[in-house]
Amino acid sequence: MGFTYVVEHMEEDEPASGSGGKTLPRWVELEYTHMLTFAGSSSSVLFTHLSPSASSSLASSLSASSPSEDKARFESHTKSVMSLMDEHEVPLSKVCLLDPKAESELEPEDGDGRFEWFLFGGILGDDPPRDRTAELRVLGFPSRRLGPVQMTTDTALGVTKIVVEKKIPLDEIPYVVCLISPRHRDEPLTLVVQDQPTITFNARESVEMPFRYIADAKGEPRLPPGMKEHLQEDLNQSFEF
Repeated sequence: MGFTYVVEHMEEDEPASGSGGKTLPRWVELEYTHMLTFAGSSSSVLFTHLSPSASSSLASSLSASSPSEDKARFESHTKSVMSLMDEHEVPLSKVCLLDPKAESELEPEDGDGRFEWFLFGGILGDDPPRDRTAELRVLGFPSRRLGPVQMTTDTALGVTKIVVEKKIPLDEIPYVVCLISPRHRDEPLTLVVQDQPTITFNARESVEMPFRYIADAKGEPRLPPGMKEHLQEDLNQSFEF
């Protein structure tokens, strides 16, 4: 059986056009949907601490997304993770907080029964980081970090899944990499992790993303479906006067 991945939502809602209510920003909705694919059918993803309107819209959006036998089960809650822990009788010691400021890095052994839930606080993809995880850190969760470089929230969940379920260490995960040309002819080409990959839309438009990504089969960043189009739309809007 897989694990339970919990996202304690801390991003601000956006006004919902024409309804007077509020909803999730589009990029957050795309990342949350992508998490179900990363987590896989053996796992569950709990989205917590949502506003009532955001919880309802997220549940509708996730239910309407393309069905797949490979996607995780999900729940959308207005309750906090602490409330759900009480309901499910999950002790604090069994919940691992993924925290950029943790002293220890996540290891495959952390998936051997030490933890039952893996908790993501705030939005791990902040640039620059605002350390919203601090609100959960003070509650005393055991914690691990996913290396020194910021990731998007969906990437962080995907990396955690690879480490604790597939037993692949952090430094062996297939991140997006690039070739570095040698300074001298007798030196070989070297591969390094590309922590700010460029997303190319066409010959004239591209955007650099300041995050570490898992690579797909072509070596490109594993973006949520629809994210590239959303980024291009935002880029085009920024040039409208």
